[in-house]
Amino acid sequence: MPAPVLVVGLGVTGEAVTRALASRGIDVVVVEDRPTDRHRAVADALGVVLVGAPAPDELEALARSAAAVVPSPGIPDAHPVFAAARAAGTPVRSEFDLAADWDDRPLVAVTGTNGKTTVTTLVTEMLAASGRRAVAAGNTDVPLVAAIDDADTEVFVVEASSFRLGHTARFRPAVATWLNFAPDHLDVHASLAAYEAAKARIWADQGPDDLAVANADDPVVAGHRGAARRVSFTTEGASGYHLADGVLVTDDGTELVAVAELWRAFPHDVSNALAASATALGAGADLSGVRGALRRFAGMRHRVELVGDHDGVRYFDDSKATVPHAVAAALTAFESVVLVAGGRNKGLDLSPLAGDPDRIRAVVAIGEAAPDVAAAFSGRRPVEVAADMDDAVRRAAALARPGDVVLLSPGCASFDWYSSYGERGDDFARAVRDLRSHESRPA
Repeated sequence: MPAPVLVVGLGVTGEAVTRALASRGIDVVVVEDRPTDRHRAVADALGVVLVGAPAPDELEALARSAAAVVPSPGIPDAHPVFAAARAAGTPVRSEFDLAADWDDRPLVAVTGTNGKTTVTTLVTEMLAASGRRAVAAGNTDVPLVAAIDDADTEVFVVEASSFRLGHTARFRPAVATWLNFAPDHLDVHASLAAYEAAKARIWADQGPDDLAVANADDPVVAGHRGAARRVSFTTEGASGYHLADGVLVTDDGTELVAVAELWRAFPHDVSNALAASATALGAGADLSGVRGALRRFAGMRHRVELVGDHDGVRYFDDSKATVPHAVAAALTAFESVVLVAGGRNKGLDLSPLAGDPDRIRAVVAIGEAAPDVAAAFSGRRPVEVAADMDDAVRRAAALARPGDVVLLSPGCASFDWYSSYGERGDDFARAVRDLRSHESRPA
């Protein structure tokens, strides 16, 4: 009897991997450190063995008897399953490896600390507008192992997180784009160097016929090279995909669209638009499709999204900003901000939150990381600590002045108060609406 595949974790991707393996007649054993009734129901429905919170010796035995170990995204590098697999000589593989075993259609991949979802979405829309049947997959609602079940898809646009890349044995996208790099996920990766190495995997297996798209403005990204031919994008230089007199242009100077035609013109929006254009054209999109998608794109939710305007103060939801680097990018768009920041720290130094204090009038600290946020701004800007989101919005409104922006840009994960950054952003928007409603009622 063939050895089973050991899947670790039964979240969205773990379930998709388990389902894909089982549907192909491959035996699966699932390890879940915190099994719930939902996990048990999924395992029962798929007809696989679920082992809950195994003891170290049991986990070692499972790894020894497995044909491969497939960790779900977000399983920490320090999890004992990796040491057990190494000791047993059992290969560790990702959903990308499995998808490559079963499907050979072309892949376009996008990674980066910030902007992956926006650029993945834009590239998919650009290809579709060019007549290509393209689907976004990977670190989205649809893992790649599930997306390949659609026989009509011509090209997969893969949002490639460090979690997936770091445990992939071989990954060769036809076009691979690295947007930027900043510290993140140090609660999962063993070190900052390990996180960087995981990101760099996006180019490692490419060949000379493939295309690498690089951010020329990011020294870490620019310092990595692979065998693929290379094209760059920049908002600061005059080569590669760049700006010329307020117009986005290609590396050969062909005009795409004016900055004024984009959904928004914050610096990171322009960078994302250039990156997406370089990626999509490299993957077979045409100029008409790229231009049309750039003009139609309306942006993504929870990414510097305007959710209210009250008493001369605008309120923006940037809940997706879960690292200080993303907060810094958002702050460049405004002159005077009351910043709402905090949540669950991902093992990061939060002092860069205060890197541009001249733009910040005051800070409201939230969640588990509130003391760290307060420490980052100590002696530099006023800081108040909120008990919940309603309290945070009330405090921010009291601190703001007409013309200011109240910006929820947490620099931390959401999992202390919320189940996702989306839920956090929605609660912020609700609290802003409630503030306006309460203050508009007659006394």
